[in-house]
Amino acid sequence: MEEGTLKSPTHCTGTDGDYDILQWDTREGCEVRQILDRVADKWSLLVIALLERRTLRFTELRRRIEGISQRMLTVTLRQLERDGLVRRTVHPVVPPRVDYELTPLGATLHDTIQALVAWTEAHQHEIAVARGEYDQRAKLESRAS
Repeated sequence: MEEGTLKSPTHCTGTDGDYDILQWDTREGCEVRQILDRVADKWSLLVIALLERRTLRFTELRRRIEGISQRMLTVTLRQLERDGLVRRTVHPVVPPRVDYELTPLGATLHDTIQALVAWTEAHQHEIAVARGEYDQRAKLESRAS
C-alpha cells in the first residue's frame, strides 16, 4: 500500500459547502486530499486523456506519453486501477496481452478534465500576459536589490 494511503475511507468535511478549505488540505489521512493528489498529477491526467475513447495496451500508452518511465507508468496505472478509474484486462494469450480502459467512473473524471482544458484554452492569452508582467517585475526587482 502506498505510504499515506488509508485502507478505510475517512471524511474530512461535509459536502454542504460550509467548511474550511484548509481543513481538508492539512488534516492527516484526509481522503479528499489523497484523491486530489492522485488524479491531478500530470501522468494520471495524460493516461486518462489517452484512454478517453479507446482501450490501449501498456506499450501504446508508454509510446504516447513522452518522458514517462516504464516504472512510473506501471505505478500510475496501478493507482488509477485501485481508485476504480481504469480497468485492466489480461488476455490469456502468449505473450500475455494487457489492455487498459477507463471505467465509467474514470469517464466522469475525463469530463471534468475536459472542462479544465477548455478553461485553460479560453484563458491562455491572459495567463501569458500575466506571466510576462510578473517576469518583468521580478527582473526589475532583482536588479534593484
